[in-house]
Amino acid sequence: MTAEVPTPDRLTIDLGTETGPFHGGASGTLYGLYGDGVPSRVVVEGMYPRTVTTKAQDGVQHPGGDALEILPPFVAAGGKDVYVYLPDFYRGFPYEWPGATGEERLAGHLDVIRRQVEHVLTLGELRSHVVYVPFNEPEGNMFGEGEWSYDGVSWRIRPDHYFGAWEAAYRLIKDLDPGARIAGPNTCVLYPEVRDFLEFAKSRDVLPDIVTWHELSSPAEVRTNTAKYRALERELGIGPLPVNINEYAHNYHVSVPGQMIQWIAAIEESKVDADLAYWNIAGNLNDSAVEANKANGQWWLYNAYGQLTGNTVRVVAPHPNVQYTLQGVATLDRGKRQARALFGGAGGAADLVFEHVDEEVFGSVVHVRLVEIPWTGQVGASEQPLRLRDEELPVVEGMVTVGLTGLDAMSACQVILSPGGNGAKSLPPAVRWRGTYEAEDATYTGGGYTKNGPEGSPSAVDRFATSGGYHVGGLRTGSDGVLAFDVEVPQDGTYELLVFANSHNLADLVREQGPTNVFLRVDGEDPRELRLPLGYKWAVWGHTDTRVRLTAGRHRITLAAQDPELGVTQGDAVVDKLDLVLRGEDETALYDAEFADLGGGARVSHAHRGASGPGVAVLPRGGTVTFWAHAADDGEASVTLDVLGPGEGVLSVNGEEIGRVERGAVPLFLAGGVNKITVTGASDRLIVDRLRIAPSRGLLPTSVYAAEEGVLTGTARVVGHSCAHGGKAVEGVGAGPANALSLTVTADRAGRHALTVRYSNGEQPPSTHYNPDPVCRHADISVNGGPAHRVLFPTTFHFNNFWTLAVPVTLRPGPNTVTFTSDRLPDLVGGTEDTYGRRSAYAPVIDQVTVTPLAQGEGPA
Repeated sequence: MTAEVPTPDRLTIDLGTETGPFHGGASGTLYGLYGDGVPSRVVVEGMYPRTVTTKAQDGVQHPGGDALEILPPFVAAGGKDVYVYLPDFYRGFPYEWPGATGEERLAGHLDVIRRQVEHVLTLGELRSHVVYVPFNEPEGNMFGEGEWSYDGVSWRIRPDHYFGAWEAAYRLIKDLDPGARIAGPNTCVLYPEVRDFLEFAKSRDVLPDIVTWHELSSPAEVRTNTAKYRALERELGIGPLPVNINEYAHNYHVSVPGQMIQWIAAIEESKVDADLAYWNIAGNLNDSAVEANKANGQWWLYNAYGQLTGNTVRVVAPHPNVQYTLQGVATLDRGKRQARALFGGAGGAADLVFEHVDEEVFGSVVHVRLVEIPWTGQVGASEQPLRLRDEELPVVEGMVTVGLTGLDAMSACQVILSPGGNGAKSLPPAVRWRGTYEAEDATYTGGGYTKNGPEGSPSAVDRFATSGGYHVGGLRTGSDGVLAFDVEVPQDGTYELLVFANSHNLADLVREQGPTNVFLRVDGEDPRELRLPLGYKWAVWGHTDTRVRLTAGRHRITLAAQDPELGVTQGDAVVDKLDLVLRGEDETALYDAEFADLGGGARVSHAHRGASGPGVAVLPRGGTVTFWAHAADDGEASVTLDVLGPGEGVLSVNGEEIGRVERGAVPLFLAGGVNKITVTGASDRLIVDRLRIAPSRGLLPTSVYAAEEGVLTGTARVVGHSCAHGGKAVEGVGAGPANALSLTVTADRAGRHALTVRYSNGEQPPSTHYNPDPVCRHADISVNGGPAHRVLFPTTFHFNNFWTLAVPVTLRPGPNTVTFTSDRLPDLVGGTEDTYGRRSAYAPVIDQVTVTPLAQGEGPA
């Protein structure tokens, strides 16, 4: 008897049915920005958010995210609108608005609104980017049934008080600023009673300028409710009004590309804006950004989504509008002669079928580039998407079929179709082999073992996504546990080993020590100590990476709480999985210009035989091509821009102009994480083929300075930290300029340098609800007594957990004095009262500072 082979799912991309211009609305964020620099402007810009929703200026709901402080950098990074949650001026959820009666509470809230509008009126042109949200989830908050409601009666039962409050708030805002935009009703779902709200608002001429509600439901509900709302508009004779679903997706979904592509597809199909829900910490683009400048897998998905151009096309899923199945979104750009499809959500095999492939656009042969965007955890940094296939396929009766196997349900993928037949050499896969080994399937010996889970799932969307659904505990202080993974690899080589793990920063055994240390051995040999990632809760996954030399065949890799040569574990960790990766022999990362972000009249051409890919970017004078490139760490990289012909251009990295485009490799400082590398045409025609980034050749002079060797004044002092270099670091910088750290650093030449600060920040005041609310500290950094540059440092989850942050500064030749100070930042109106610990008075703990030129030669001052 022959077993039946299941028929692969079929995802159809109909290039003959266009559904409107690409909108890009799904990349919005709720509390995703803490302040300027957290996350970095490069990380914000590369996610292409159109909208951000955040708290009223100087509100006490959460630390950071003050509307008028994030507004200028958000707009500078390409953002469109800042939605101001006016009730988030208050503490608590439900909102603790003061007053003995409903009338008193509403009067106080209207006074808050008045002051917020008066603040905005001082912003000049920037005020056009503000959208006011007078009430948030009114049915469960200000006009619900709880202790803090207006009168203890839900507006869905008796709407008079809410409707009156809406009208009062609306007229107050419009009287102060007739051009203001107001959004509502901002309910937690699209209740049937929203119809009553719209009827009232129409009758009183107080309709919202933008209609908002939340979809903490499913992608299916996005499509269904948007269609339902549009039908309601037609029935009532209003609009069509812009829509922002300003909270979407569950905790189980965020950070997971295979889950989020399902939401993106529904939102893009509905042509609305939407903001990712805020379940965890502020300032990381809703579990997309890691540290200040790094990206996880979800960020790379939104980066790919934001670079879609042209018109969206019809996508037919194998299970239309059903969550946790294969879904996708696709575009056709006839000018670029490109079709792009983003898809994911199911594992196993599938056929991706492009229909109505126009030979006038693509020819009879297409070039296919397939990349994978894997899940790397909430706090696990990710490199650029992995190239899986690069090949040419024939167009048969207007169709191209890309057969896919080994899909991972937690990953998203992208396929780009371009004209083929131009002699482009197919590139090998980015990795030669990968293997995943679940901790729950490993062998544990010793005491203290726990198998934890199941974690997040379709039936438990409030929990965190976890590979395999389970994880293992036992490696903790006092344990003799050993977790053993039996692996088998196909060939001799040096393998990357990624341990996906987590320690809760406030757990009893972690609170004092910080990162949990464990001990790795391969076949009982080559002992090494690993420090596992910290997170803001249990089951918040990151990864600790190392490299191991393996021969073809079977091996046993162990993680232990004790090692006879190295010591014992301090802390408490859980382990999710272990990944092994064998890369190609060439470690150079490739970025093709025809797939990059083009501006200023730059265009894609497929007429240049011998180019590395199917095409090139042709830049006129002032035209640009922008690459979003990954670097594992802060430091030098060998960067080559391959150009064809004699054209000239100017190169910039992260907004810093480096100089003219050189032929051949040049050493450049790249920030750890995401780098925005832009080429601007300086001649009438510059043909850019690709960008190549290779490891450092050690050409940029680099100097390291220990903080404890600097000049300390006031309360600044040297303290012991076991994870600091040399076991010492400097704390107590802040609470006024008298408490400072000064370092004398030496530069070989004048110009722009990277000041890479190794620091820690574990400040975290008590929260009122499920958001942990860590605080970003800041330092005012001055060079040679010049004006101070304010730099935000995101949480590292513990004062004994050190990260790095690169800050560009201008140095003169020879010795330079770099001074760190800090003080509590005032509210917008100038006060400094901070009852709830929202604004720290201190700089982070500083371990060391590394100085590196941004480029060779004398840089721009």
